[in-house]
Amino acid sequence: MKNIVILISGGGSNMAAIVRASQKEDWSRRFGARVAAVVSNKGTAGGLVFAKEQGLDTHVLDHKTYADREAFDAALAAVIDRYHTPQEPVLVVLAGFMRILTPDFVEHYAGRLVNIHPSLLPAFGGLHTHQRALDAGCKFAGATVHLVTAELDHGPILQQAVVPVLPDDTAASLAARVLTQEHQIYPRAIAGLLSKK
Repeated sequence: MKNIVILISGGGSNMAAIVRASQKEDWSRRFGARVAAVVSNKGTAGGLVFAKEQGLDTHVLDHKTYADREAFDAALAAVIDRYHTPQEPVLVVLAGFMRILTPDFVEHYAGRLVNIHPSLLPAFGGLHTHQRALDAGCKFAGATVHLVTAELDHGPILQQAVVPVLPDDTAASLAARVLTQEHQIYPRAIAGLLSKK
């Protein structure tokens, strides 16, 4: 069985969308895969409640208690690798995980580390994507699922969704509309990856 470990920092709505899709679409039967655990760098992350309700393993590693980014990433990898088997390398899914990962961590999970970003990459990598799209006068915005590489918000694109930017949009209204698309394309992209394994 291929284990999927999802990393979150907040409410976990994308994580919840993935878990629900895995149940509804019976990923264990279709792909021999399951969401096994949810890990957060914040003990107050709302998504942990949902994960526990679903019977998933949950782990909290407070990044503030580690000496540096490297120490935190090493501890994080140690938790994730509990779900790795020689026959089935773990798939690591970033779902609102608000930490920049070290190159060593990214290399350790190369080809098995997935992220979703709330813009049409390569445009507007980094933070404040919706406001930046509005400030630039974009007519369209969206979200991108991609494999993670050492360069922030780069890597091969797996799925994208496009939404129109409306004349009265604020960053918040645009973000909400993009998020509904994220909940659709993220599970679809992961299912696509699993089907190729």
